[in-house]
Amino acid sequence: MRTIITAEGITKTFDLGEVKVRALRGVDLDIHNGDFVAIMGHSGSGKSTFMNIIGCLDLPSEGMVFIDGEDISKLDKNQLADIRNKQIGFVFQSYNLLPRTTAMENVELPLLYNGNFSASERRALAKEALEKVGLGDRLEHLTNQLSGGQQQRVAIARALVNDPVVILADEPTGNLDTRTSFEIMHIFQELNEQGKTIMLVTHEPDIAEMTKRNIVFKDGRVVEDLTIKNPVNAKKELEKMPPEKDVITQTA
Repeated sequence: MRTIITAEGITKTFDLGEVKVRALRGVDLDIHNGDFVAIMGHSGSGKSTFMNIIGCLDLPSEGMVFIDGEDISKLDKNQLADIRNKQIGFVFQSYNLLPRTTAMENVELPLLYNGNFSASERRALAKEALEKVGLGDRLEHLTNQLSGGQQQRVAIARALVNDPVVILADEPTGNLDTRTSFEIMHIFQELNEQGKTIMLVTHEPDIAEMTKRNIVFKDGRVVEDLTIKNPVNAKKELEKMPPEKDVITQTA
């Protein structure tokens, strides 16, 4: 199985004047092609720092990180930005969509920075990505015309459009209700079944149970790395839920 991400002895120390904070303390970890990983841990455990390094948003103080065989530890800002754009898809808790723009325009954005696609190619790829997340009928809707769950689907489509080697999702269900959270996890499970490698940060055990591997951080170290033999099937959990009822507001 091909290794997508390798972390070798990575540490991260933040210099806060007279105080130095060691956020990571020698992390060794391999993420393989087709993994679906939940990164867990309490606030201050180091999980967010680790994800920032994997996402090329920060560099380790010591150690090496390889993404698809390339050592990112020694790259400059422009090289890191290029890897972020072409090899990593990001999904955020707060969606991070551009306001007053359509779903299609939001998904096209990473392709504009790529420079290798014509306008028609960008539209075709964005349409395909939106169809994969079930928004083929919402292409021209503005972000403020979409529900929270639909906005997160747009964010997932945007993360997919460049065909990245890994999708990094930071609390992707944190702002969503249970039903919508399971709908988003169903999309992630389908993408993973199609071969996508996915890493997501979550503090919700029921969300972590829908992944294939749980990695737990504590005090800057990996303290657990568990294989989930029978992940909870998000689609089946949705089918168990009672149907949503329309809310009727009565006025006096």
